[in-house]
Amino acid sequence: MARLKALSPEEASGKSKELFNGIESKLGMVPNMMRTMGNSPAVLEGYLNLSGALGSGSLGAKTGELIALAVAETNSCDYCLAAHTYIGANLVKIDADILAQARLGKNSDPKTETALTFARTLVTKNGLVTSEDVSLVKEAGYTDGEVAEIVGNVALNIFTNYINNTAQTDIDFPSI
Repeated sequence: MARLKALSPEEASGKSKELFNGIESKLGMVPNMMRTMGNSPAVLEGYLNLSGALGSGSLGAKTGELIALAVAETNSCDYCLAAHTYIGANLVKIDADILAQARLGKNSDPKTETALTFARTLVTKNGLVTSEDVSLVKEAGYTDGEVAEIVGNVALNIFTNYINNTAQTDIDFPSI
């Protein structure tokens, strides 16, 4: 059972209502995670802004979804695992085997696997990565900007993992 209330779009008001309307116009619904974030318009708006900015970054949607799965697995976030498995398969059109491997930080493409390994390293080391950790990512072909985007994607996903794990958000995506 959820520990934090997921506001219904009908009961939301003010800035949360405005944000919910925007989400619903794009997705056709407001997912429970965002409904829970809507208890604080600042939290929901911050999430939407960072998510939007990173979505237009150079890493691309596929790598972003794979990082999300690697981070969610590391943080044991069932909500995010379900959400990103669904989004990865149905919106980004990533093969189910690739999605499953991403949870373990694995990928058949060495460059992508390096990004996933770095993402998991960021989580397990609480961001205190070594110069060697960063060098490995750069040697795989990532620019300084792309390394920063990997960090940004990890931070965004830690945020959503922590919100969902704290709230015990009811999963409204197909089970994984």
